[in-house]
Amino acid sequence: MVLVLLAALWEGYKALGQATGDRLLGLRFPVATDDLSMPGVGAILGALVEPARRGTSTILGVYLLEEASVTLREAAYGLVAGSLLGLALAIVFLHLPPVSRGLMPWLVASQTVPLVAIAPMVVIWGGKAGLPPWVAVTGIAAYLAFFPVTINALRGLKSPPKVQTEFMRSVAAGRRQLLFWLRLPAALPYLFAGLRLAATASVVGAIVGELSAGTGRGIGRVILTFAYYYSNGPEKLYAAVLVAAVTGIVFVQVLNLLERFALRNRHTR
Repeated sequence: MVLVLLAALWEGYKALGQATGDRLLGLRFPVATDDLSMPGVGAILGALVEPARRGTSTILGVYLLEEASVTLREAAYGLVAGSLLGLALAIVFLHLPPVSRGLMPWLVASQTVPLVAIAPMVVIWGGKAGLPPWVAVTGIAAYLAFFPVTINALRGLKSPPKVQTEFMRSVAAGRRQLLFWLRLPAALPYLFAGLRLAATASVVGAIVGELSAGTGRGIGRVILTFAYYYSNGPEKLYAAVLVAAVTGIVFVQVLNLLERFALRNRHTR
């Protein structure tokens, strides 16, 4: 329903601009509505069933899905690595408050650095170390994924009521038992909330990483190529962006299914 509404708004904006010469009440439209600047929805969807390149039988939709699967794999690796790092940091911060107070401002500051500035450095470091380009892309995805997991996991680990922690200690439960039997189960809803944010961030990180890594594969490289040849087929670029957006949505929905499965026995009040 939302996609239909967005398509209707797109076509309505384009039709209004075409009818008024991109001007309304003397004001110029912020985005031109000609076919080069703003292809119609029909042209974008039609491009998905046309050959991806001249002289090939592979249609664009299949080609984009193949490249998106590469990006999705890199994002998944980055999400796993970033989530493990984020959870480990949350546990350290829980048990060592001075470390949390000292490092948390730096973690926050790390997320304010533009990704386009970090990505080339990570790619260069990976190349100097002899690592394949996809490892650098995964590292960039993990860089964006770990922070929301750290914040949400730490909040979840602190969520059990004081009476529960005191009861656990009264039965001689140690720090490890308290963590695995009480804090981690209580943190699962918070952890999955962080994972959903991290999943979106990891896809963005993988796409940006592909732009710098020169992997030759991935939806990020496809977007860069179609942007370079934009005038020859603007609808192809929009189709690639559409598939990239769908990739992120699918990734988050998979995590939603995992969350429902993991929390299926939880009772809501």
